Amino acid sequence: MARKPAQTENQIEDLDPIAISDRQFDQASKYVKGLKRGLIEFLKKPKRVNIVNFPVEMDDDSVQSFEGYRVIHNRVFGPSKGGIRYHPDVTMAEVISLAKLMTWKCALVNIPFGGAKGGLVCDPKRLSERELRRITRRFTSELFDELGPHQDIPAPDLYTGEQTMAWIFDTYDILHPGYNNRPVVTGKPVEMGGSYGRHEATGNGCLFVTQRFLSKALIPDYQDVAGMRLAIQGFGDVGAVAADAFHREGAKIVAISDSKGGIHHEAGLDPAAVQKHKAEQGSVVGMAGTTAISNDELLELDCDVLLPAALGNQIHAGNAANIKARLVVEGANNPTTPAADRILQERGIYVLPDILANSGGVTVSYYEWVQNQVNEQWDYDTTTAKMCAKLYAATDAVFNRWQAFVVGEESAPERVPDFRTVALVISIERVMHATLMRGIWP
Repeated sequence: MARKPAQTENQIEDLDPIAISDRQFDQASKYVKGLKRGLIEFLKKPKRVNIVNFPVEMDDDSVQSFEGYRVIHNRVFGPSKGGIRYHPDVTMAEVISLAKLMTWKCALVNIPFGGAKGGLVCDPKRLSERELRRITRRFTSELFDELGPHQDIPAPDLYTGEQTMAWIFDTYDILHPGYNNRPVVTGKPVEMGGSYGRHEATGNGCLFVTQRFLSKALIPDYQDVAGMRLAIQGFGDVGAVAADAFHREGAKIVAISDSKGGIHHEAGLDPAAVQKHKAEQGSVVGMAGTTAISNDELLELDCDVLLPAALGNQIHAGNAANIKARLVVEGANNPTTPAADRILQERGIYVLPDILANSGGVTVSYYEWVQNQVNEQWDYDTTTAKMCAKLYAATDAVFNRWQAFVVGEESAPERVPDFRTVALVISIERVMHATLMRGIWP
């Protein structure tokens, strides 16, 4: 998962996920007034880290041991919220950094959750559905005392989906009979209380944030996505939905990739045709009429918008100078390193950060939680409209704060911060103020 350092002539970039999140926090904290030293330590560290190890009987009657993590970073605003990812390279450090990211994301879009994240070290591509079900149930039971509708609420993430959430809900419900347990997990199947629009939320959210940003006229040639050339790294749940959404609004999808490689077609790709090819062949690679490219080559294509929607640390010190897009929209978490942020800013390339660009998922997860609490189910248009309004407001808040630095209405200790730093400033201030208003207990 992009763990190797990025080599340049003069440096080796440290890609440790906790180090990256700390550097981003430290950079933003320079612009936050009244942030006390003790609060800095509190906000940078997780509240609780759970590590579990458990055995599972496999289909061949062997027994395999699995390790999993559930990290709670902050609960100042409410119950902790965050996805659970299944991947052979998941580490505790990665999960800690992603839990922190969730805290800032929830604060930025103004939803009453804190940040959490979960991870299970396994390779879903090598496991049967029955094995995945048994692993998920055991993992859930190991977190028996941690999860809860008003305590800690999981959601889908990398290589987990609504089926995984259904197993988690069912396991929790069996262990906690007699209650309305539907709000314990979001991203569930619609038939089990999931929200219409949740599957599409993150991809659609990338579009809404981009549209709102473009309306600010910082890219003179484009005030909407129509006609823009878009390259998407990652054609999973987020990338595929984003491709459809941008395509419907008139953008030209010039390149798409998945874990096996990518395809390029300057005249534009039809996302539906790419989806059909991938369903038949298992990858986007090899689609007729396209040119094969690598994931690395896709990042450096000549395009207007680059949407990394795969893994972390894809844009780094080693390739940031070669990025040709005018706008980077982060569909994935942590796809751009701090060194790359500096390089892109110096080159005049705007980055819409993950805590803003991909916050549609957690926003609709919140709406699913609300619907479950009152046993309602809203239609797709209602949910999507509510999400769009939230993301527009968050984008406006980030832009307006950035503009205040640009025109000098707000003094900056260093140069005008980039959009990631500004978004983090807003989030840190909100969590800081809520912490102080609640009072330090006891």
